[in-house]
Amino acid sequence: MDHRIAAVALAPVLLLQGLHVRWRTPRLPEPPGPRRGSGGEGKPLRLLIVGDSSAAGVGAHTQGAALSGQLAARLTRHFHLSWRLVARTGDGVRDVLAHIESVPREDFDVAIVAVGVNDVTAVTSARHWRDSLGHLCERLQARFKTRRVLLSPLPPMHAFPALPQPLRWYLGKRAASLNQAMHTVTADNVDWVCVEPEFPLKKEYMAADGFHPGPRAYSLWAEKMAMAIKPYWLEHMPDSAVQPDVT
Repeated sequence: MDHRIAAVALAPVLLLQGLHVRWRTPRLPEPPGPRRGSGGEGKPLRLLIVGDSSAAGVGAHTQGAALSGQLAARLTRHFHLSWRLVARTGDGVRDVLAHIESVPREDFDVAIVAVGVNDVTAVTSARHWRDSLGHLCERLQARFKTRRVLLSPLPPMHAFPALPQPLRWYLGKRAASLNQAMHTVTADNVDWVCVEPEFPLKKEYMAADGFHPGPRAYSLWAEKMAMAIKPYWLEHMPDSAVQPDVT
């Protein structure tokens, strides 16, 4: 059955299940810790991370154990890294668009985008999602002079342990639909790339709410992103960004 047709037939059940999940699921805070920093040695790299609660590190105890901290730890082994995190719990793609417009202009080489779960639950259409996501990538490049935009597809929500059936099935179908739209967006520009986190949705990888990544999942996510950034930037870094040899 098409999930859009099912949504009509199952609307009362989906609504009640959604309210129940919202009521019983613990609300985890965004973890404390720095949201920008610099360090490491080598060629310079400027990194921007934007998005929703997963980008903000919900599910980790500190930013050091979240995506931003674990990714920074990996990249500073190879680069002189300057990074910034711009993310808020509850944001959908249009909220992220508005948020980055309030951030002072600053140049970044690579941007990471992690957004979409709130668009699934808010029933954002695939067309609006696609258009807004494309606009977000354009604005990241125009406002921050970003050369590369790496997008994380939505997780397989059909496997989220916090969700009962049929709500789990329905949200999983919607997440898959938005992921298809994301691949359509990245097909339009060689500098917009989907990078799959690829972590197992087992209890030990999930946060206490059964909805967000835990530190082990953030570690695998950070490793995947580092593997996407390192060879690209070593190959494409402009000559003007090379630090002079003072030895």
